Amino acid sequence: MGMEWLIGAGAGVFVFLIYLGLDITPFLFLGGAVAALYLLTQGRGVGRNFEFLGGGEGAPPISQVTFSDIGGQDTAKRELMEALDFVKDSSRTEQLGIRPLKGILLTGPPGTGKTLMAKAAAEYTGAVFVYASGSEFIEMYAGVGAQRIRQLFGRARSLAQKHGKNHAIIFIDEIEVIGGKRGTHTSHLEYDQTLNQLLVEMDGLRSHDDVHILVVAATNRADLLDDALLRPGRFDRQVRVDLPEKEGRLRILEIHMRNKPLEDEVDLEEIARETFGFSGAHLESLCNEGAILAYRKGKTRIGQEELREAIDKVILGERLEKRPTDAELKRVAGHEVGHALVSEVVDPGSVASVTVTSRGRALGFMRPVPVEERHLYTKEHILDRIAVCLGGAVAEEAIYGERSTGSSQDFEQANQLVSQLIGAGLSSLGIVNEKYLSQEKLHQAAKEILEEQEERVRGIINARVDLIKQVSEILMEQEKISGEEFRSLLKLATAA
Repeated sequence: MGMEWLIGAGAGVFVFLIYLGLDITPFLFLGGAVAALYLLTQGRGVGRNFEFLGGGEGAPPISQVTFSDIGGQDTAKRELMEALDFVKDSSRTEQLGIRPLKGILLTGPPGTGKTLMAKAAAEYTGAVFVYASGSEFIEMYAGVGAQRIRQLFGRARSLAQKHGKNHAIIFIDEIEVIGGKRGTHTSHLEYDQTLNQLLVEMDGLRSHDDVHILVVAATNRADLLDDALLRPGRFDRQVRVDLPEKEGRLRILEIHMRNKPLEDEVDLEEIARETFGFSGAHLESLCNEGAILAYRKGKTRIGQEELREAIDKVILGERLEKRPTDAELKRVAGHEVGHALVSEVVDPGSVASVTVTSRGRALGFMRPVPVEERHLYTKEHILDRIAVCLGGAVAEEAIYGERSTGSSQDFEQANQLVSQLIGAGLSSLGIVNEKYLSQEKLHQAAKEILEEQEERVRGIINARVDLIKQVSEILMEQEKISGEEFRSLLKLATAA
């Protein structure tokens, strides 16, 4: 009502000035500047309550997500639930003199379920859940971030009291935005002031408060956080939320397939095995894309073929409408068969499929199947992977007498593997510090490794040029062949 009254009064003043015959142009400019400043500050957050931002009034403060809804994170869930038991059983922890937890930091790659873990933590402890993103605290106006931190903690307390809860969980996503190392932001001190206010609020949390607040934060870059934020008494626990392994991926697939009709022959264990490196978000997208593909085909159930195609789509993207020319397609087929051939020779059973269907930036793709999930890599294994990267270019050279620009990404990946080999002390240089080596020595060591593997691959390719041409013709007709079919053709060619 106050704003409407001011507008009405201002209009009345302007009418009166016009009646007196005065020039009101300066007053119009002044009024416009004041109005613009008001709208700018309101739109950008100055004087604006934090509750109208992310996780605001419309968001339900009581989480319905449970730990049983989260698959593939057994270790992280167990570690987090153990920490939350201190919050739930506060009377016993006080008897033993255990200092109450103030903060838990969830770290790990994107899409692994850190937000879900925080929501499940709220349900597990019977706490209200207040969500905020680190980017929502930062503005061009000094002091806004600190003000919003205070509003966030005040909102958590008021929501808990409103719903009759003794606990509240504040979840801050992208904590590295406001929790970065102080002094690194040279433009202004707004970041540092916001972080300082967060530290003050966390230090002010007490076990005897009417509402016990637990701050749960998530980040993909824990190395960027300020040391003061990570010291004991603030974020007391760090829980690593990693990419799921095979059993975890299977559990995630089962969770996301609960409301989807599947054909009887669907083997989710095979899909879990072929999705090495997928996060929970990737797997959810895979299930959704499989359902979309079944819908496009007019099917009422999702089959294994739709799920296999969904893997390719999640990795590479949607099929491209623009089809390469026949000459380009033939070269792409030979290139991908070269990758597949070398992969099968150095690691039998490693090819899942070979396709010349253009997706995203790739004109073709050889999708490998990880035989086993590794945490350590030997020199032999890395050299085999380098050989697979070079297989496409060498196959093109063997068939057409020259290479193409289609191998640029392969060479980039091969050079990354070479750097990994040198850094691990597995090259002819031995154990070295790359920072103290000249570029000439590094280049010479890398060149030695690549030339050796290129010669190795050339021997594999030249002995089977006819097979590459045969499989390329099949790919031209079918666009895609499975790893089983490729191995059958390889076996026939070897027997002959």
